[in-house]
Amino acid sequence: QVQLVESGGGLVQPGGSLRLSCEALGSIFRVNAMGWYRQAPGKQRELVAAITSGSTTDYADTVKGRFTLSRDNAKNTVYLQMNSLKPEDTAVYYCNARGKTTPLSSSRDYWGQGTQVTVSS
Repeated sequence: QVQLVESGGGLVQPGGSLRLSCEALGSIFRVNAMGWYRQAPGKQRELVAAITSGSTTDYADTVKGRFTLSRDNAKNTVYLQMNSLKPEDTAVYYCNARGKTTPLSSSRDYWGQGTQVTVSS
């Protein structure tokens, strides 16, 4: 079993900062890409940022220059530093990891339960 444990959501004023963390726990052999998606009410889930095991990152255009994704491979943990937050960043943020549980198993996606981020004055 693989579990993604998320932390760091909350309420923040516009212009403020939050840091999200996500740790992959359990019987996981290798974690490849990890990242964060978000889903606002009435909208589809969208990619926020992703990072490979080699630390290559990809960001949504709407967060470039404001969000920074980093990774600790030894801990199978990613950190999303969110600065200059805007009301339109309000959403439930979901951690994603793609990996395999054994050397011969296929890679699959794992998801966290989601953490609410609300940007409001």
